[in-house]
Amino acid sequence: MTDDIVLEARRNKVAHLTMNRPGARNSLSMAMLERLHSEIVDLGKAHDVYVIVINANGPGFCAGHDLKELTAARAQADKGLAFFEETMAKCARLMQAIVSCPKPVIAQVHGIATAAGCQLVASCDLAVAADNARFATPGVNIGLFCSTPMVALSRNVSRKAAMEMLLTGDMIPADQALQFGLVNKVVTAGELEAATNALANKIAAKAPATLLIGKEAFYHQIEMPLVDAYDHASRVMVANMMEPDAEEGIGAFVEKREPNWRPLSADTHG
Repeated sequence: MTDDIVLEARRNKVAHLTMNRPGARNSLSMAMLERLHSEIVDLGKAHDVYVIVINANGPGFCAGHDLKELTAARAQADKGLAFFEETMAKCARLMQAIVSCPKPVIAQVHGIATAAGCQLVASCDLAVAADNARFATPGVNIGLFCSTPMVALSRNVSRKAAMEMLLTGDMIPADQALQFGLVNKVVTAGELEAATNALANKIAAKAPATLLIGKEAFYHQIEMPLVDAYDHASRVMVANMMEPDAEEGIGAFVEKREPNWRPLSADTHG
């Protein structure tokens, strides 16, 4: 059932989204793209969620687009053109929703993350990988350059690292993905869940309104020229200083006590 292709659980202000198409290596079918997008948007608005983790059931994280679904669309009168356009549009919409989501999003990666699956990892704010994880943008091997994964990949790793992955299609191990900057941390497979939860819980313990302000400012300034980025970040910093959480946090630091952060509410702005 499509209702079961993404499972949601919430613990300690952290929402866990589990891709649940293990038999298809969690490939991003049209239904999967729609469900993940819907979940990300809804959790972005949830006042009891401060951090989102995306993980997966089965032997791998995500094998990219569902090639069987794409191939079946070629039987249509337009040879699949409309379906291909819709698929790519919905994929781009999902990746942008992750970036624009006000909550930090962490990928918990095991097994393979290839093509759009690698794009999904690159689109998340942070990524923790098992030492058995492998990453690739292998479209070049089947005559389909990974152009949309390229967008997220090239914004996370160096140009030469991105081009190496895109032009060769080679599978890279977790330690190389760490060197490239595609993931933040590599742990053993047995430690993956605990390490991801530890990172998520550490972030969820911060002032939630400050996390909203910071994530939005990070992605807004990163595409700007240096002067404009400093102007924007300075305005954000001043506005942040006027927030109650900044007053509380600085006061707690000076007074050598734990801060008491405000919970998220409908009028919390970031």
